[in-house]
Amino acid sequence: MISAQTLKERPRLAINEFSRRLGDYKRWRDELIEIINEYQTWVESHGLASGEEDLQLYELIDALRSDKLTIALVAEFSRGKTELINAIFFADYRQRLLPSEAGRTTMCPTELRYDDNKPPCLKLLPIETRQTATTISEYKRTSAAWTVMPLDLDSPKKMAETFHQTVRTKSVSRQQAEEFGLYHPDMEATTHMLNSDGSVEIPVWRHAIINFPHPLLKQGLVVLDTPGLNSLGTEPELTLSMLPSAQAVLFVLAADAGVTKTDLEVWNHHVCPTRDSNGAGRLVALNKIDYLWDEMRHDNAFATAMARQTQETARTLGISKNQVLAVSAQKGLLGKIKADYALIERSGLPALEAKLSDDIIPARRELLRERVIHDIGSMVETTSAMIEARHFAVAGQIVELQTLGSENSETVQDLVTRLRDEKQAYDQTLVSFQNTRAVLSDQVKVLLDYLSVEAFDNLADITRRGMSESWTTPGLREAMKSMFNGALDAMERANKQTQQVRSLVQAIYGKFHSEHGLAKIKPVNFSLLPYRSQLQKLYEEAEAFRNSPMMIITEQHFVVQKFFVTLAGRAREIFSESNTAARAWSKAIMGPILSQVREHKILMDQRLENLKKVHENSGNLNDRIAELESSRQNLENQQLVIRNMLRKINQPAPIDS
Repeated sequence: MISAQTLKERPRLAINEFSRRLGDYKRWRDELIEIINEYQTWVESHGLASGEEDLQLYELIDALRSDKLTIALVAEFSRGKTELINAIFFADYRQRLLPSEAGRTTMCPTELRYDDNKPPCLKLLPIETRQTATTISEYKRTSAAWTVMPLDLDSPKKMAETFHQTVRTKSVSRQQAEEFGLYHPDMEATTHMLNSDGSVEIPVWRHAIINFPHPLLKQGLVVLDTPGLNSLGTEPELTLSMLPSAQAVLFVLAADAGVTKTDLEVWNHHVCPTRDSNGAGRLVALNKIDYLWDEMRHDNAFATAMARQTQETARTLGISKNQVLAVSAQKGLLGKIKADYALIERSGLPALEAKLSDDIIPARRELLRERVIHDIGSMVETTSAMIEARHFAVAGQIVELQTLGSENSETVQDLVTRLRDEKQAYDQTLVSFQNTRAVLSDQVKVLLDYLSVEAFDNLADITRRGMSESWTTPGLREAMKSMFNGALDAMERANKQTQQVRSLVQAIYGKFHSEHGLAKIKPVNFSLLPYRSQLQKLYEEAEAFRNSPMMIITEQHFVVQKFFVTLAGRAREIFSESNTAARAWSKAIMGPILSQVREHKILMDQRLENLKKVHENSGNLNDRIAELESSRQNLENQQLVIRNMLRKINQPAPIDS
């Protein structure tokens, strides 16, 4: 932890817009967790909980607590991207967190995040791991391959030395560089790596993770700093997994150069495929506008020139000009360190911070709200329906017992006999219900088999065996087509199976409603189309990546195989996620009817018990009515509580001030 003395001595900067909005987002997320905890405690105290629902609530709370907001910065070399990270997110530390001085450039993808279960440190994955078929995400699940360096938070000098590891390089032979997939003589983006002696300068590390207790990172922010075109082209996982999973991609250009040829290659092959067609979550920063300040003596002339450059950049990239913002990361950082608010404003950083806030935080918040509604909204509604059923039953019993006050013993006996017959008929229905559940279980198994990771692994193995031994680009194209056709077909079959399962459950619901008067409810809907869309989008991203300059030129065994492994790995994750979602849905879809079936049986037993006691001793009739009146009042109070809970869950996310 940062010492209290260090925090005390460090001057505080004004909180920027992004920091404020991120803090609001975290508080809203914490309130959601509190509401869910409140609901879970309440249902347990009233005997309305089930083991499966408890597990689902625990998983949802855990997902909310571990929620991350990821911003990826993408640019060609020397665009000032790392300086922009320092200026936007870490100026309050009053020093450059990441090395961004002249001559230093990020050589490996670097993630800045915070996990309070681990000490502050820099984790580094050696470049030699590129020779394995293991992806970065798989390496993240184990600590064996990583080099871990602790961070001395009380010594800025030592921290700066540690962070310089991310830009370390070493010289290797051209053959070894080509084996790593980091160099190709015909690739313009790699020519700068060639030394005068014929050796090639390559990064020492493949990937870096900085675990740092910065306030923004503590609130769930993750910043991904990516290298230039060369690394994007040779590490498929960046383009096919890391960038698509980021909530926002900030593309950095140099204001004095505009959109260069290599900038356009990065944009077309690595940024565009990872975003929606409407450009959501995609911003462009025209950096280094301070280079033009001396050239433009008058502010009006400078503003006119930048407006023209912004318009031209937006036209070239095919986006709205509102998505392009002119900034000076270096002057913005300097202004924040010196608390020079005029310089901060002139740097354009406040406008970029506000745009980041406006674009990604509300969108992420709405996505979380929809998930909460989807995951527990039906639970709360089911609980509400159960309370309503109890209230209706108790009210009916009160009327029934009040009516019995004027009836003779024989009439009460007839009522007891009739209720026993109803109960026996209901018990027979429950036997049939158990048989139907067995059929439903078989249908669910078919669904999960379609989506099993094992089934996908078999498909991937068949695909690999069908590929040419040379792992050529044409061979890769055929492999991709074969694998995705099989995967999409399996997903389509599974989606049709979900409709069969839902129809069967709907029939069960209808039977209990018509024959026994249970509440009329609709089964929770579910569709695998979003996962199918993810597969289709992954295929399209893979096509764009395969047609990128690096893939067109490079026919090496290493790069092509690495690409296929990454592609198959991401598709496998989609199958795993869809299987988990389908499994959860198959349990949730039966939850409401199971609860109602059990509740109806309990209420029938209670009603029969009341009648028996009245029949045996008519003197306790008023006592029984008084007990039921008390129960009715309690249930009415419960209805108010659960309606308020449902209102809180469904209320729209607040609009930021």
